[in-house]
Amino acid sequence: QVQLVESGGGLVQPGGSLRLSCAASGIAFNFYTMNWYRQAPGKQRELVAASTSGGRTSYADSVKGRFTISRDNGKKSVYLQMLSLKPEDTAVYYCNAGGGPGYWGQGTQVTVSS
Repeated sequence: QVQLVESGGGLVQPGGSLRLSCAASGIAFNFYTMNWYRQAPGKQRELVAASTSGGRTSYADSVKGRFTISRDNGKKSVYLQMLSLKPEDTAVYYCNAGGGPGYWGQGTQVTVSS
């Protein structure tokens, strides 16, 4: 049984930071590209950051320089460090393994507001 469990969301003021975590089980984690997506109210789900099995990372233009994705294969976990948060970063953030047809977590809410 595959499980992706996110944690670390919450309410933060603009300019603040949060670190999201995703713990995976039931998959050969080392071989998966791990992704963070987000979906804001009334908007389509978008890819925020990706970490390939080979260690390459990529980011949406809107978060470059502010967000950092990292992974710990030994702990089967992927992280998203978010700095300089903006109100437009408000969304439900989802952990994903393997892209669209892959596996998804339940999501964690991030709200950036004063």
